[in-house]
Amino acid sequence: MASGMTAKLLHVDLASRETRVEELPETLLRKYLGGGALASYLLLRDMPPGVDPLGPDNVLVFTTSVINGLSLSGTNRYTAAAKSPLTGGYCESEAGGWWGPELRAAGYDGLVIRGQAESPVYLWIKDGQVEFRDARPYWGRLSGEVQDGLEQELGDKRIRVLQTGVAGERGVRFAAIVNQLKHFHGRGGLGAVMGAKRLKAIVVRGTKPPLAMDKDGARGALTWFREHYDRSKDRFHTLGSASALLALEASGILPTRNFRDGSFEHARAISGQKMAETILVNRGTCYACAVACKREVAIPEDGVDPKYGGPEYETLAASGSLCGVGDLRALARVNQLLAQYVLDSISTGAVMAFALECYEHGILTKVDTGGLELTWGNAEAIEQLVHRIGRREGIGDVLAEGVRRAAARLGRGAERFALHVKGQELPMHDPRGKKGLSLAYALSPTGADHMEAPHDPLYAGFHPTGHPMGALGLIEPLDPLTLDAAKVRAFFVTQQLWSFYNAIGMCDFVGSPLNSLEPAPFVSYVNSVTGWNMSLYEVLKVGERANTLARLFNCREGFTPDDDVLPQRLHEGIGNGPLKGQRIDPAEFLAARRVYYEMAGWSPETGRPTSAKLAELGIDAAAIRG
Repeated sequence: MASGMTAKLLHVDLASRETRVEELPETLLRKYLGGGALASYLLLRDMPPGVDPLGPDNVLVFTTSVINGLSLSGTNRYTAAAKSPLTGGYCESEAGGWWGPELRAAGYDGLVIRGQAESPVYLWIKDGQVEFRDARPYWGRLSGEVQDGLEQELGDKRIRVLQTGVAGERGVRFAAIVNQLKHFHGRGGLGAVMGAKRLKAIVVRGTKPPLAMDKDGARGALTWFREHYDRSKDRFHTLGSASALLALEASGILPTRNFRDGSFEHARAISGQKMAETILVNRGTCYACAVACKREVAIPEDGVDPKYGGPEYETLAASGSLCGVGDLRALARVNQLLAQYVLDSISTGAVMAFALECYEHGILTKVDTGGLELTWGNAEAIEQLVHRIGRREGIGDVLAEGVRRAAARLGRGAERFALHVKGQELPMHDPRGKKGLSLAYALSPTGADHMEAPHDPLYAGFHPTGHPMGALGLIEPLDPLTLDAAKVRAFFVTQQLWSFYNAIGMCDFVGSPLNSLEPAPFVSYVNSVTGWNMSLYEVLKVGERANTLARLFNCREGFTPDDDVLPQRLHEGIGNGPLKGQRIDPAEFLAARRVYYEMAGWSPETGRPTSAKLAELGIDAAAIRG
C-alpha cells in the first residue's frame, strides 16, 4: 500500500451506534486520490437517489487525500460532501485548518456517516478508537462555547473540533460546518445535514501522521516551494483574501446592492487595507502553511474576539457592498455572528441583500420584518437579520430557506431579486466582467461556485514561454470580456486541474505570488508521497472523473440543462463604474454552454455524460446506485 494513505474509511451509523472500517484498494485510491473525487464516488456508491437531504438516508462524507497531513504548504484541505438541502443536488465543500491532517494522524483517510442519532451526540476519534458521546450539553450553544466545553470535557486543548452550529440544528438550509471556530465548509448547507442527523461535532486527536514513501523526493518539492515563494510579495499573506476587494472595485466588478452595481462608494472603508490598518491583530494560518492568509481581528469594546478569526473577502462583500454597508467594525461583528451561529457568509449576505431589495420595492414591509428597517447600508438591521436567520425567528425563518425558496414564498415578483444557480446564491464575483466565470457558475454541480476553476485574469496572462499553464497547452492570452470557444477550452482544461487540486487537498492561495499553481511540482509530490508514477495526463483525468461523477449525481436527481442557467440580472448591464453596461449575452452564453457539453462528452439534449465518456474515464455505470 502507498505510504501516503492509511487506506481506511471509517463508516459510522448514528442510529445503531455501530462503526466499521473499510480498507480501500490501492487501485481505487490512485483513481480518485481523495477529496471531492473520492467523495463523489462514495456518494454515488452508497446513497440511493431521491433521499431527503435532511433525512436519515442522506450520507455525509469527509475525505482527506494522499498528501494531506504532510509538510508542503497548502496541502491541508479536506472535503465534506452530501446531498444539499439548499439545491437538492450534489454538495461538496472544502475547508482548511488542522482537522483533516489530524484525522489522518488518528488513522483514517475519511468518514462515511449514515443515519440519525436518537439524541444529540458527538464523535470522539483518537488514534483509531471511536466513541459516541452525549452532546446534549452542547446543543443550542454557540460555537465558541462548544469548543471550550469539549476541550474542558476531554482535558486536551490539542483536540481538533469540527461542529455544526445553532443554524444547523435549526435547519437553516445554508448552515455551514466549522473546525477550530474559523475554518469553514461554507456552501451548500452541510451544517444542516449534520444538525438533522443530531451530530453536533466530530472531535479528533491523532499522534501518528502519515509518511512519504520517497522522503528525498518529497523534500525536493519543499525546496521548490521555498525557492519560488516570497512572502513579502504575497498579497494573501499581507492582506488575506480581502486583498481582492479594492482590486475588484477598480475593475468595476465589486458586487454592490445585490449585483445592480459594480462599484461601491465605501469600498476603501471595508477593504483589506483598512482592516490591516485598524482592527487586525494577527495573521493566522493552517496546518504546515507558510502563507498565513487567515485574518484575526479584535474590537474589545464591541466584544469582537480574535478566536473567531476575521472577515474574508466574501464576507466583506456579501454583508458589505452587496448590502450597501460601509462600516468595517459592523462587518467584524457580523463576521463573528456568522462564526458563532456557523452560517455560510456568502448565502447569508446574499439572502439579506435579497431582503433589502424586496423591502425597497414594497414586497416586504416593517410588519413582515418585525420592525426592522431593511434599507441599503443599515448595518444595525443587518446584524439583527443574522441573529434572526441563525435562530429561524420571524423574517429569518423565511430567509433561512435561501433566496429561491424565500422568493417563491413571498411571490409578488420577488423572484427577480433572487440571484442563484440551482438554488445556491451567487458568490461575490461578477461574471459580467470575467465572462469565463459564467460557465463556472452555471455548470458547477453545486450551484454557483467561484472556486470551480481559475478566473479570467489568469487566462489573460497566458503566453507561450514560462507560464504555469503552458503545460496544459494554454499559451494564447484571452480577453476577460470574451465568451467564445477558446474561453470554453481554457475553462474546461483548467477546471480539470482545479478538480485535481481539490482531490489532493491543495489550496489555491499558495499560487500567489507564483501567479498560479504550476502542476508539475504537485504531480511529482504526489508520486514522492505515494510511490506511484502518475503523469499530468493521469491527474487531469482524476479531475475530469470527479466532475463527471458529480454531474451523474445531479442527473439521477433530475437535473437537466434547464438548471445550467444564470439569473436574469447577469444578462442585464452593470449599473455603474468602469464596466457600466457590461452584460452576458444570453445567446452567446448558450452557445458557449453547448461547446462545453460537447467537450465534456455530455448530451446537449439531456446534459448527461455519454456512455463513451464514462468508458473513457473508467467509470462503471452499473456500480452507481440509481
